[in-house]
Amino acid sequence: MEMMAKTIRLDAPTDAGDDRSASPGALRTLAILETLSGAGDAGLTASELARRLDLPANSTLRILEVLEDRGYVERGGEDRRFRLTGRLLELARPRLGDRSLAAIGFDALCALRDATGETAQLCVRAQNRCVIIEQAASRQAVKVLGEVGFRVPLYSCAPGKAILAALPPAELDAFFKQVRLKRFTPSTLATRETLTAALAESRRRGYAVDRAEGLPGIHCVGTAILDRRGLPVGGLTVIGPAFRVKESHFKELGRRCIEAAAEIARRIDG
Repeated sequence: MEMMAKTIRLDAPTDAGDDRSASPGALRTLAILETLSGAGDAGLTASELARRLDLPANSTLRILEVLEDRGYVERGGEDRRFRLTGRLLELARPRLGDRSLAAIGFDALCALRDATGETAQLCVRAQNRCVIIEQAASRQAVKVLGEVGFRVPLYSCAPGKAILAALPPAELDAFFKQVRLKRFTPSTLATRETLTAALAESRRRGYAVDRAEGLPGIHCVGTAILDRRGLPVGGLTVIGPAFRVKESHFKELGRRCIEAAAEIARRIDG
């Protein structure tokens, strides 16, 4: 029987409480940005945002006006709905010379997608999150996709863990001091001990794996993209439904990711 086409859209796990120091104003601003991201092109009015987030209407409008003035949101239409602009994404895209990492890596990303049959994604670190900056969508009937700009905690996905594994010890220690690990699924590595062990294993084999640790039913394999100093400038991942991206495939997918990341690193240095 022919399988019905289905796209599995990534939905970020809630981790608003994992940063140990944040001001109420900053948290409100981030909550507004995240909620607008989820609303997509439809956008939301200031009153809708205030109701969804249980915030004072006046405070919500003031934050939106500041974000609008700085170019992070825009409003239009008869109902004056707010929408995100592309400014946040531009901040997330690291530039290497006169080209972005997304532009440098896109061909290798497409080749990785074609070699594996699964969606391939290019990610960067943004504080303690992993952010998608480019992707090549699988051509399978059932596939996993995430919007460009989609972000998840670094420790809950393969490319994020690969980036963490490549950090200098002092920077990794700072990460653990800043973040409160939270369980999103039964498989999440939610203690420093289990995550540290997984990162050591990732360093040993050259790639990281995600066994439905951030989202149920989704597996991914990823590796870090390193600059000439050996420091991570981004991450690369192959992601798909767990029924197809099986543990028995992890080693081969990891090899493919390592090759693609090495190709991107050569282009960066070139």
